[in-house]
Amino acid sequence: DNSSQKASAPFSANSFGAFVSPNTLNLSSFTKLMKKLQEIHPEASRDKIVDALLEVRKNNKGILSGLSISSIMERTSVIL
Repeated sequence: DNSSQKASAPFSANSFGAFVSPNTLNLSSFTKLMKKLQEIHPEASRDKIVDALLEVRKNNKGILSGLSISSIMERTSVIL
């Protein structure tokens, strides 16, 4: 149950604390994911990649847990 994870403020590119919550991606997974996405999409800024990741999470009922890294990367790439 993710009811305790809900945040009242909208997420921004700077809300990594909310974005990388313990039940989604840990920091090293997030770092690896960002690195891979930056390699695949060198034209995209870090903020644009984070925005795309947030969009993936929004489209997945507000969570990333349960999605594989490759699935997150594919979905993010489609948005980018």
